[in-house]
Amino acid sequence: MAKITIDGREYETENLADEAKKQLSMIQFVDRRIVELQAQIAVCQTARSAYGKALSEHLAAQQASEQQQ
Repeated sequence: MAKITIDGREYETENLADEAKKQLSMIQFVDRRIVELQAQIAVCQTARSAYGKALSEHLAAQQASEQQQ
């Protein structure tokens, strides 16, 4: 018997009407998708940081090379 709390009230999921079960299922799906997207955002932010660091290092090396000429 799974219970959920909505708007401060506790419900037994097995006692929900079919339409309520569908809505609950969609909420659970969307919540999982949000978690997946947040993980993808974290990966992208990490990659962006690494690319930014590599660019800064490249530009610094290029500037040093130009100053030596």
